Order: sequence, then structure tokens, then C-alpha cells
Amino acid sequence: MVYTKIHRSGGEVLLAVCDKEIVGEKLGDKDLVLEVKESFYKGDLIGIDEAIGLMENATIVNMVGNRIVAAAVDAGIITEKNTMEISGVKHAQIAFMI
Repeated sequence: MVYTKIHRSGGEVLLAVCDKEIVGEKLGDKDLVLEVKESFYKGDLIGIDEAIGLMENATIVNMVGNRIVAAAVDAGIITEKNTMEISGVKHAQIAFMI
């Protein structure tokens, strides 16, 4: 299960998605920190397949978590080389060009 939250601004649809167990966590060190803030990520709790489906309707996707990033790689949405790891947790961002 993952948390998803949709943010809309102008014509952009940003999908924030994270593995459920890392919401509220602060990842990284003094040089690089990623806060998995509830206010940004915690919306609906859904299955990973459903979250992958939501990515098709987003213009921007911000994802954090080993399971959701692996699922996006498996679905061909991103490649492994376009991900990064912070404190052992995978992170990726996508901007779809329309």
C-alpha cells in the first residue's frame, strides 16, 4: 500500500506517492535531506497497481519508497538509472512533456 496525494496548480497535476511506512520520515544527512511530509504525501491509501495507473494522468510525479519506485521501473515508467537513493530509500521524479 502507498499514500497518494494529487496537487493541482494551473494546468499541472502533480502526483505525490510514497510507501506507507515512510510517511513522516526525514531521510538523508546534512548534505541531502528529503522530508516525506504528511502534508505533501498523505492522501489516499491505495494499492501499488492503482498508484501506477494514476501516474498516467499526472504531468509530474514525485515518488519515494523502494516498493513504489521498483513498481514504476517494472512498469516501464522510469528506468533504474533515473532513480536515486537517500538513506537506503529510493526516490524519483518525473515530468511528462505534453
